[in-house]
Amino acid sequence: MTDTDELNADVVVIGGGPVGENVAQYAVEGGLSAALVEGELLGGECSYYACMPSKALLRPIDVAHTTAHLPGVEDAAVQPKELLARRDTWVSHYDDSGQVEWADGADITLVRGHGRIVGERRVEVSGPDGTRTVTAERAVVLATGSVPVVPPVFDGVSPWGSRDATGVVEVPERLLVVGGGVIAVEAATWMAALGSQVRMLVRGPALLEKNEPFAGDIVRSALEKAGIAVVLGADVTSAVREHADGTGLGRIHGGEVTVTTSASGTFTADEVLVATGRRPNLADVGLDALGLSADDVRSGTLPEWLHAVGDAGPGAPLTHMGKYEARVLGSKLAGADEAPAPANVPVPQVVFTDPQVASVGQSEAEARSALGDDAVVTSEVGFGTAAGTSLLRDDADGRAKIVVDRRRGVVMGATFVGPDAAELLHAATIAIVGEVPVSVLRHAVPSYPTASELWLRMLEQLPRDLR
Repeated sequence: MTDTDELNADVVVIGGGPVGENVAQYAVEGGLSAALVEGELLGGECSYYACMPSKALLRPIDVAHTTAHLPGVEDAAVQPKELLARRDTWVSHYDDSGQVEWADGADITLVRGHGRIVGERRVEVSGPDGTRTVTAERAVVLATGSVPVVPPVFDGVSPWGSRDATGVVEVPERLLVVGGGVIAVEAATWMAALGSQVRMLVRGPALLEKNEPFAGDIVRSALEKAGIAVVLGADVTSAVREHADGTGLGRIHGGEVTVTTSASGTFTADEVLVATGRRPNLADVGLDALGLSADDVRSGTLPEWLHAVGDAGPGAPLTHMGKYEARVLGSKLAGADEAPAPANVPVPQVVFTDPQVASVGQSEAEARSALGDDAVVTSEVGFGTAAGTSLLRDDADGRAKIVVDRRRGVVMGATFVGPDAAELLHAATIAIVGEVPVSVLRHAVPSYPTASELWLRMLEQLPRDLR
C-alpha cells in the first residue's frame, strides 16, 4: 500500500472477516485487484470471538462427556486452565499477523480503519494514520457482519456479550444466561464445564425454537442433567447492578447483578450474559450518503455497484453461508464462467451442545406451511436405532428426522440430534441440493456399522410408494 491518500482497486470490501476475505480472494483469483478495509482484527468475529473460540472450548467438553458414557475408558475431566489455553491458541492470542500475512500472499491490499461509503464507488477510511479515500472501479461490497442486540432493560448494567463468553478470563461463580438460541445454549454448556452455576432465562416456551421441537426438548434435558437450570417464559423486566464497569474482555463487569422477570421471579448472579440475537452491522457504513437504509440492504434494493453479503446482507446469518455467498459474488465480479447456483440453496447449521443438533433445509412446520399438509411426509427415528450410532455411546439419546416432498419424492429438510450428529449433516445437504429422489437414496449403501445407517432407518419408514 502506498503512502498517498488515494487508493484505487477493482473491488473494495468493507469488512475483513471470513466473508470479506472470500470476496476479495475470489475477485483476485479472477484477475481483479481488491482492497480489504478492516478496523479491528483481520479475520473478523468468527476467527476471534465466535465460531473458532466457541468450538475450541466445546470440543474437549464433548470428548469428556463421551468418556463418561462409554464403558471401557476412564472418565476424562475438563481442566479449565488448559481449556482456556486451547482457546487462546485457536484465536492466535488475538493477534492477526497470520491473517495479514495471508492477505499479503493473496495480493489483497489491506487498509486499516473504519470504512464508510461517501459516494458512488468511493469509501472513506478513518484509520490510525489518518483518513484516506479508496475508490472502487467495479464494486463496493459490504461484509460488515453483525452486532449483538441488547434489550434496553440492560442499559447501565454492562452485561456480558458473546465476545465476553468466548473470551472468558474470570469464571463467574453464578451466571445468568438470557436467551434460548444457539449462542445461549452453547455458552451455557462451556461456562458450566468451567465451573459456573448457570441459570438460563428463556423468554419463549422452548429452547432452539427455529428447529424441530424435539431438538430443543432434548437439549434442555441434557443441559439440566449437566446442572444447568432452564427457566422458560422468563421475560426480563428489570436488571440492576451496582458498580457496573467495562473491566475488559471476559472479566466480571462489576458487582452482583439482580434480574427480575415477568413471571418467574428475581434472580441474582455474579454476571449476566445477554444472548438475545444479532442484527446486521449497518449503522455507520454510509448508507445515508446514498439515500439508502438497512431495509434496502435486506430487500436487495441496491445500486448495481453495491453488494451486501454475510450477516450484513439479506441471507442466513451464518459464517459458512456468508462465505458461500462471497465465493459466488467474488467469482461473478471477476466474470468467471461458472455453472448457475440452484434456485434455493439449503441452509445447514450445527449447534455444538451435547448432544449436537444438526439441521438443514426446511422443518416439518415450514414445509407444511409452504406446500400444504398433503404434500409433506416425514420419517423420524431414534438416534440410537442403528448399530453405528448405538456404538458411539451406550446411551446415544436423540432423534433423526427427514422431511420429504411427497409430489417430487425428494428430501426438503433433515434434523439430527445426538452424539456427533454434525457429521451426518452434509449427506442431507447434498441430497437436498442435488434433489436426489428418496427412491435413489435407498441405493446409497451405508457402511456397517456407521452412523450413516440412520439414513436407511429413516428411508425404510417412508410410505412404500415413495420407496
